[in-house]
Amino acid sequence: MRPRHLSRRALLAGGAAALTACSATGPPQPSVRASDSPETTLLKELIAEKERTIALYSSLISGGAQKLVPFRDRHQAHVNELRKYVTVASAPPVTATPTSSPKPSLSRLRDLERKAAALRIRQLDRVSPGVAQLLASIGACEAAHALALPRSL
Repeated sequence: MRPRHLSRRALLAGGAAALTACSATGPPQPSVRASDSPETTLLKELIAEKERTIALYSSLISGGAQKLVPFRDRHQAHVNELRKYVTVASAPPVTATPTSSPKPSLSRLRDLERKAAALRIRQLDRVSPGVAQLLASIGACEAAHALALPRSL
């Protein structure tokens, strides 16, 4: 049996069809945005948590507690570093505490810092090594804050 050869006409028609397919705009775009990875979701939640913490510190600072500025600034540095790992939609910065939450106080900040540091340990196994190192550093800073916050202003 002789191998069958394609005619010139069949080759040209196939080439035209291939060119038409290649010149299309590409595969259709998904109508729903892909969901974030678990690590990205965790980082976005952590950024939001840090912004709430910054708002609590800012509330006390605006009331005259200037001793807390370095603590707030370290939290802002954490947010800046976390944002390098994830794209967060632009949102206005959190500037005030919700009216339903208790009044900011040093004891509330100390408790918040202590709980945050404990939470970081439980988050380490769900992230990549680089992010785990960052979370561990943030947790260490939060633990130090819990101890270093002044007892009174």
